[in-house]
Amino acid sequence: MIDPEKIMYSINIEDIQNVAKQALDRTLTEEELKLVEDKLGDYAGWYEAILHALNELKLTP
Repeated sequence: MIDPEKIMYSINIEDIQNVAKQALDRTLTEEELKLVEDKLGDYAGWYEAILHALNELKLTP
């Protein structure tokens, strides 16, 4: 049986810090991490990401 609550993808602090190191050449403070966390939902187009994956896999109705 499929668990509808199973997490399929996630982003953790290490992921964010890796991007910060590459883009800013430094790690983020705890306060900056909180600010990024609050903004992620504004930019993570989960619907579009899922739709793109479905299309790329050529899944049909």
